[in-house]
Amino acid sequence: MSAQNRPKAGLPPSRRMRHDRHFVDELAQRMGEGIGRMVRITSIIRNQDQPRSNLGDLDDLKASINTHGVLEPLLVRPLPNGDYELVSGERRFHASMAVGLTEVPCIELTVNDQQALEIALIENLQRKDLSAFEEGDGYRTLIHKYGYTHDQVAQAVARSRVTVTETLRLLSIPEVIRDLCRHADINAKGILLEIAKAPDEEAQAKLVQEIVEYRLDRAALRRRRHNPDVGDQATEAESGRHRPFVVRFRNPDRDFSVSLSFRTETEPEPSQVIEALREMIRELESELSNQ
Repeated sequence: MSAQNRPKAGLPPSRRMRHDRHFVDELAQRMGEGIGRMVRITSIIRNQDQPRSNLGDLDDLKASINTHGVLEPLLVRPLPNGDYELVSGERRFHASMAVGLTEVPCIELTVNDQQALEIALIENLQRKDLSAFEEGDGYRTLIHKYGYTHDQVAQAVARSRVTVTETLRLLSIPEVIRDLCRHADINAKGILLEIAKAPDEEAQAKLVQEIVEYRLDRAALRRRRHNPDVGDQATEAESGRHRPFVVRFRNPDRDFSVSLSFRTETEPEPSQVIEALREMIRELESELSNQ
């Protein structure tokens, strides 16, 4: 591979690595200042307690790393044998390996197992990268493996106790129902919680089908749960108050995200999404020209 085409490793060791103040600086105050350095990627091993189980599509991230390098450091902790264990930055780690980097920018922290799991949870929660089930699995690990109470989990990850308890309740949803939810793109925690409250697997599967067919929101699900005798006529009526279709886009570098809501009877075609974006651009350009 020529020097011109070789993927960039990121910021050189002589420069201060960019990182998010809301997260890394907070950790530095709690656990001691981290040390920024370039680390050979073959010296980094995964943390088996990492809450993320699905890395998602890495193509955009790989393209960004090829062009700009790794702009945000991974968090690692030193191991006795001289290697490092990955604390957070799972997607960046795998994308960097995929594009052929030999070293990546890292911030070294001296933390124990519990703190490492807390950090991984905090980073992913603040970035909203975890699914509700992955979040619940992380909480459960803190409770079962490290003896945390619900209150201690809430304090560790800066969530309310109610949020922690409700998220843990989602783990009662059987895997077959989780698969139905994933295929139906049902990922809102409030909707999943209503599904978890259904009395059995058959009722949960029926509820998923009705959510998809009638596009029911959480309020509609609550009304059905509190009034189980309303029957299919109420479900038909709820379909007239369906949730809007939402199209979401997140920049690969995580600098911004965009959401568009379409209050249409059918899911918008790509051409409709493009036209809506063009209309937004025209409106913004008009406002700018009038300033």
